[in-house]
Amino acid sequence: MSDHAVLHVKGRILVGPDEVRDELWVVGGRICYDRPAGARDLTTVTGWALPGLVDAHCHVGLGTQGPVDADAAEKQALTDREAGTLLVRDAGSPSDTRWIDDREDLPRIIRAGRHIARTRRYIRDFAHEIEPDELVAHVTQEARRGDGWVKLVGDWIDRDLGDLAACWPREAVAAAIAEAHRLGARVTAHCFAESSLRDLVEAGIDCIEHATGLTEELIPLFAERGVAIVPTLVNIATFPQLAAGGDTKYPRWSAHMRRLYERRYDTVRGAHDAGIPVYVGTDAGGSLAHGLVAAEVAELVAAGIPPVDALSATSWGARAWLGRPGLAEGAPADLVVYEADPRADVRVLAAPRRVVLRGQIMG
Repeated sequence: MSDHAVLHVKGRILVGPDEVRDELWVVGGRICYDRPAGARDLTTVTGWALPGLVDAHCHVGLGTQGPVDADAAEKQALTDREAGTLLVRDAGSPSDTRWIDDREDLPRIIRAGRHIARTRRYIRDFAHEIEPDELVAHVTQEARRGDGWVKLVGDWIDRDLGDLAACWPREAVAAAIAEAHRLGARVTAHCFAESSLRDLVEAGIDCIEHATGLTEELIPLFAERGVAIVPTLVNIATFPQLAAGGDTKYPRWSAHMRRLYERRYDTVRGAHDAGIPVYVGTDAGGSLAHGLVAAEVAELVAAGIPPVDALSATSWGARAWLGRPGLAEGAPADLVVYEADPRADVRVLAAPRRVVLRGQIMG
């Protein structure tokens, strides 16, 4: 490696929760830990470096009324990048965002295709709305369109019942999940309520989004099966407002949403303490703003998760779960540099000093 422009990052390189180095170099967009010979145009950045952050529940290309145009999707992705999010698991979007893959200045996206929901049991214009006998076919379609993930809507308000209820018969989700796995895709599901969880986990699901309905009875099942959760606590913070809007027409649903909100921290802490994998996701897109990854990490800490584990949930651990490298030798140089040690205070994540994407300093 000679005669190359080089980026030199020095200070404290947080390669993993227990591995810290003093410096790294970036040559040709990739990380190396040996100083390259003959380097020119050396640029030095100092501080505390983490792998590019992960938002494991984010909707690029989705707005309050459904799909958005490319300009709006670009702004969403840039907002996430400025917050230090350089890897997104797009947990359902009706927009085709493949064009982002050709942009060197935008985060990488792992897509789950479009949401798959029961007819009239989700937000209008967001999902494929189908019946159970169509579920396997749609999971097959979205598994082939996505990047190794499929997204189901596991429960939603049943207007006749006036409360949250599971959307799918157990036999239907079991067949659909088996088909996704046969195609090499993992399956996740939006779930607020308690009632949808056991069938989905016993059917072989890989992840649950939100997971507010996780109970002491269900936690051992999740832990035994290794089912991850992405709590999206910054989204759960909106439950009281949502509940207030339903008090007149759906009082049972409103009361249920308030109960789920009130025990949210206990739910997440209990999951973590039982060994259930917990990852950071903001649910950006739709009605929630992008760029909230630092706020979500802070919420995990508020719930009682140790700061290093909360950091892992958006960096080392999250990248390993999604099959993407961190700050390894030869890996793409996607990293974020901070003024101070985020392990000591995760609020540091809210103010990146430098964002480096594909070896280039952004902004």
